[in-house]
Amino acid sequence: MQEFGGRTVAVTGGGGGIGGAACRRFAQRGARVAVLDRDLAAAERVAAAIRGDGGTAQAFVCDITDRGSVDAAVAATEAALGPIDALVNNAGWDIFKPFTKTEPAEWAQLIAINLTGAMHMHHAVLPGMVARRKGRIVNVASDAARVGSSGEAVYAACKAGLVAFSKTIAREHARHGITVNVVCPGPTDTALLAGFTTGAADPAKLIDAFVRAIPLGRLGQPDDLAGAIAFLAGEDASFITGQVLSVSGGLTMSG
Repeated sequence: MQEFGGRTVAVTGGGGGIGGAACRRFAQRGARVAVLDRDLAAAERVAAAIRGDGGTAQAFVCDITDRGSVDAAVAATEAALGPIDALVNNAGWDIFKPFTKTEPAEWAQLIAINLTGAMHMHHAVLPGMVARRKGRIVNVASDAARVGSSGEAVYAACKAGLVAFSKTIAREHARHGITVNVVCPGPTDTALLAGFTTGAADPAKLIDAFVRAIPLGRLGQPDDLAGAIAFLAGEDASFITGQVLSVSGGLTMSG
C-alpha cells in the first residue's frame, strides 16, 4: 500500500515504542520518514530497520524542548526528504507521584516536554504547511487528559493543554487545508510506561491494576496506536479535524 507515497512524515520521539511503530507504519505505506528523537542512536536504529525493509527513513537529532534544535531538525528533514506533509508529535515523558510530592523543577520538565515541545514543533512546521495550503498534524496526548489519572497531575494537565491547543490550531488552520487531530493512548507497553511505574510502591501491582481495568484485558501495544495515527494523517481522514480519539482498549469511553 502506497497511501503515503511521495509524502514526508516527521515523527517526534521516533526512536521509542509508539513513535517507532508509527514510523514503521508510515514507511510501509510509502512515506519518506523523518525519525526525530533526542536520542540519535535510538532514532537511527528505527531508521536503519526501515531501510533494511526497503523503506525510506532518516534519523535526525531533535530535542523538542530546545527551539534551536527543533528548527535545525526541521530544516535538515526538509533538505534531505522534502517538505513535511505530516507531523506526528509523539515525544513525551512522565513521572508517577502524588502532586504534593512533586517539585517545581519536575513541573517545568514535564511542561517543557509534553506541552511546550509540541508547540515548538507546530510553530516550526506550520508556516510551510500554510504556504503549501495542505498538511496533517497528529498529536499524541493521553487518556489522562480526558479523565484524569492519580499520580499524573502535571502530565495530565500538559496533555489536556495539548488537546485544547490542538482544537484551536485546527480551527485557525482549517482554511489552509491543514487538519489537526489527537490520539489518546491508554496504558501502553513501552519504556515510558516501565519508567513511569518505577515510581509506584509496587510496579507489578500497578500494571496488574491497569490490565484489570481495561475491558479488552491487556495493555496496549505500540502497533495498536500506529494504525490510528496513520489513519488521521491519511486521506481517509481529510474531513476530520479537531477530534480526539482514545486508543485504550475501552479503559475510557468518553463521548
